[in-house]
Amino acid sequence: MTEELELTGQACDGGGEEVVLTPAELIGRLEQARMNEKFAPELLESKPEIVECVMEQLDHMEENLKRVKKEDLKVSIHRMEMERIRYVLSSYLRCRLVKIEKFFPRVLEKERTRPEGEPSRLSPEEFAFAKEYMIHTEAYLRNVALKHMPPNPQKVDLLRTVHSLRGPTRLVGDSPNPEHTICCPPKLTLTP
Repeated sequence: MTEELELTGQACDGGGEEVVLTPAELIGRLEQARMNEKFAPELLESKPEIVECVMEQLDHMEENLKRVKKEDLKVSIHRMEMERIRYVLSSYLRCRLVKIEKFFPRVLEKERTRPEGEPSRLSPEEFAFAKEYMIHTEAYLRNVALKHMPPNPQKVDLLRTVHSLRGPTRLVGDSPNPEHTICCPPKLTLTP
């Protein structure tokens, strides 16, 4: 695990420059991105370059394990580490998808109105998922609710109506509460 990986992307250290990372640094960045995403009330900027590099690293580790004897203790330890890394990666992606599902009208609206030079908060795959999720949700709401109403309300844009309603309950697509207190564990403990 002493090899170094090249990570290209705007989210690392500015522009489109390459940053050389060790696998441990790469996993550290993934864990940090996961924690940030988990505790942030809104969807943060996507880290597709980190996800891609971690997936490549997992494939590389899998290939290396195929060449080693099965009885070796190192194999089981490496497999456990690979499963841990897969869990962190899937947890990061799952957290992002939950936020996209919960706030999809707001996420798509922010993406549509984002200034030209500002980086996207969604990866291309997440954007396609959000659009497809919106289409399916709108079709479901039309089939369940609007179809059974008189003709006049059937012309209403249901998602915009639900999104614009504000009340004591949290509705589909309601925006996250940025005033909500977030508690997270400290990274290190200070001793007197």
